[in-house]
Amino acid sequence: MSLLEQYEQQYAALIAEITAHIGRLQQNATERNELCTKIDGSLSEAQELLEQMGLEVRELNPLQRSNFNNKIQVAQAELKRLQGEYKQTKDRLRSQANSFTTLDLAGGGDYYEDVAISNDQRQRLLENSERIERTGNRLNEGYRVAIETEALGAQVLNDLHHQRETLQGARARLRETNADLGRASRTLNSMMLRALREKVVLYGVGICFVVAVGVSLYLTFAPSSTAATS
Repeated sequence: MSLLEQYEQQYAALIAEITAHIGRLQQNATERNELCTKIDGSLSEAQELLEQMGLEVRELNPLQRSNFNNKIQVAQAELKRLQGEYKQTKDRLRSQANSFTTLDLAGGGDYYEDVAISNDQRQRLLENSERIERTGNRLNEGYRVAIETEALGAQVLNDLHHQRETLQGARARLRETNADLGRASRTLNSMMLRALREKVVLYGVGICFVVAVGVSLYLTFAPSSTAATS
């Protein structure tokens, strides 16, 4: 398992833990200080994990870097949403505590007195549960899309590799064809030169033959003509 995958698993576990703690924050008044401390620590740890993932992504190839950058953007948006939800929950609890009890500052923290859960609070708890479920579904969907994108990227790389091999094979065959054409051209030129030489020799022999015949005829008939004249 790569370091980035380990970071992803740790981040998913932190998000699930933060979501569960925010849900418990409204139900358990006696543990609110402890839950707030845990949530604050988990939020900081999640942010650090995202930063570490951002550093590790720089070492990947362009395709993998693009996939993981998309994952990090989705994770960052989810973390911001949880931070906003956590702040709203604390503000709402503080407002409820001020309405029913006084704020106890002696404990040195944001401790709220126990507040009776009204119908509105139960409704909000149901809404939070539904929101948590939707968040889990979105995370699962985002993970599925990331897996599909990664598989598609691997397939594209594989196709490109095969195409490269095909192009290299075609280029090699083209070089062989060019070499064969070069050899054929040289052979044809050699044959043409040989035919030209043979033709020149043939013409030379023909001319010599004609000259020889002419000389023979001249030598044959020239003495006869001289004798007849005498």
